[in-house]
Amino acid sequence: MRYDVAIIGSGPAGLEAAITLKIRKKNIILFGKKDSSAKVRLAEKIDNYLGIPAVSGSELADRMLDHAKRMGVEINDTKVSMIYPYGEYFALQCGEEMIESSSVILCAGVAPAKTIPGETDYLGRGVSYCATCDAAIYKEKKTIVVSYSKDYEEEALFLRKYASEVIYIPMYDATGLSLENITVQAAKPLEIKGRMKANTLVTDSGELSFDGLFVLRDQIAPSSLVPGLETEGSAVKCERNMSTNIPGLFAAGDITGEPFQLVKAAGEGLTAAFSAVKYLASKG
Repeated sequence: MRYDVAIIGSGPAGLEAAITLKIRKKNIILFGKKDSSAKVRLAEKIDNYLGIPAVSGSELADRMLDHAKRMGVEINDTKVSMIYPYGEYFALQCGEEMIESSSVILCAGVAPAKTIPGETDYLGRGVSYCATCDAAIYKEKKTIVVSYSKDYEEEALFLRKYASEVIYIPMYDATGLSLENITVQAAKPLEIKGRMKANTLVTDSGELSFDGLFVLRDQIAPSSLVPGLETEGSAVKCERNMSTNIPGLFAAGDITGEPFQLVKAAGEGLTAAFSAVKYLASKG
């Protein structure tokens, strides 16, 4: 099955794109967190969302999700680790599954300002963003997981079913954390090194050798998520219709850069959806 549009992100931009495309009778799949954007929920009070004054972030997120649900929008919380443009369609790596879509709208929020030095250089050459995708490649091999959220502890446990050794480096407060048959190590990654393939992680407490390194975070830098995607700093480079340099790929919300505002994000989600509809029509 090939979807008309795949939307990455369930914040204001992604949800607005989703309901607009539902109205246009498009077959969509939406990837993101089922409780929407944490950035929205953590806002104490929002005063500049037209028509909804003095609303808490949590209340606004609930209203957005309720609206989307009423429109028949469902959220798939599987992480998308890579998007491959193939001309007529896109292939999305989602765990162990590949999803096909004729077009894509990126609404994944602000990417990390900094990656580990060497991370992008060795992506696909010893460095991966998805443990469930690539676990079988590292059967009976030594691996390291650098995790930015406790949500990825399950991925590390899954990886351990294949790898002979897993060293888990949490980049969050993991005091007292114990994972079965996994070494939990407090360290700060400083650099990834190697030759043809990455094989060494330099940390503030020494060097660790590995066969495979997994960097697990909620948001992946756009240029790493989509090969060939043009960016300006950490933001995706877009035209006014939210199109990118890759035909059929659009972006909306904080991932396109400042201003980081909910109203702007929702408006861009609407524009990106309209542009995706026009793109699909042009392809017949």
